[in-house]
Amino acid sequence: DLAKSLGIEEKVCFAGWVKDMDSFYGADMSGRSRMKNISIYIDIVFYLMVLPVMAMIYPVERWAQHFQWYVITVGVWLYLIYILNRVLIVPYLFRKGKYQIVGVCLIVLSIVLTYIISRVNLYTPKPNIHDVGVTRVLPIVQQYQQAVWSLFMIVEAFSFAVGLLIEANLQKSRRMAVETERDKANIELYKAQINPHFMFNTLNSIYGLFLTHNVRALESLEKFISMIRYIHTTSRSNYVQLSDEVDYVRQYVGLQELRLNEMTAIKLEIDIENSKLRIPPMIVMTFIENCFKHGTSPVERSTIIIHISEKDSTLTLTTQNRIFTNKNANGHTGLANCRKRLDILYPHNHMLRISEKQDFFHVKLTINLSA
Repeated sequence: DLAKSLGIEEKVCFAGWVKDMDSFYGADMSGRSRMKNISIYIDIVFYLMVLPVMAMIYPVERWAQHFQWYVITVGVWLYLIYILNRVLIVPYLFRKGKYQIVGVCLIVLSIVLTYIISRVNLYTPKPNIHDVGVTRVLPIVQQYQQAVWSLFMIVEAFSFAVGLLIEANLQKSRRMAVETERDKANIELYKAQINPHFMFNTLNSIYGLFLTHNVRALESLEKFISMIRYIHTTSRSNYVQLSDEVDYVRQYVGLQELRLNEMTAIKLEIDIENSKLRIPPMIVMTFIENCFKHGTSPVERSTIIIHISEKDSTLTLTTQNRIFTNKNANGHTGLANCRKRLDILYPHNHMLRISEKQDFFHVKLTINLSA
């Protein structure tokens, strides 16, 4: 009954499905690769066909014969606008905050520069006898100026259409990847978030407390049950409150203190301004678990430092621990998986720094939770 209540049956049912996740990711990555190839083909078509054909509507040959430098300048400028829109402006407009502002500023700058280029006076046209006595409301726009602006609008429209199509497909692929990563992470929670060694050692410690009638026995058992319940319930949630995640960290560290002897000192500092912020469950636990997995020894003194803070919707996690296990061992697979999860969930809105200095392992993670 206990196994059933903890969802162990679900774990067994899903275990075979986990093997198919890599093939799903392979299909997703191949789809992105195909989309990238298609965009390259579209760019080539524009460079070699669309813009040259549209330019031939105007007397480009005559202008090139008399004003070669001007024709070359306009052509280079139009190609630069296309590249600028495709590489920077459209992707920036899909982001938030300062990126959108930069994108709008680049659009304004391109319009201003196009206006400057179009205002270059190449020649003064002869007066038209048909215009005698006609009062013009708008100033006369020369044909080459009309060509500059019409080609500019064609480049803008084409590049924005292609860029929006590609960004929309990338956003769709990213959402699919997030959903897939979430499902994969949910399954991995059952398998690895509380490893068997920690579970059995903690249960043995609690059993010993009950044998010695320690006053902390019942409290420790309640913490352990609460942690198991949290893992089971959050595996079905996309986001949880920051306060719930922090409470889980406190319970986890408290049980680790119960399991470890006096050779390990643990310093946990938590400073949260807005505990109602939403965060993906277990997003920071991989780094905290890593401290206890590699940073403890029953015979050598060590200190584990964990600091969690949140200010202005920015979450910061820093950890430090000694390294006792073999550095060449495959012990940081969870860190690589967590890095991938952060890249998908918080693209351009997180920073992760991991370093090893003199047998000490350092981690600093910042996440913009308002993104």
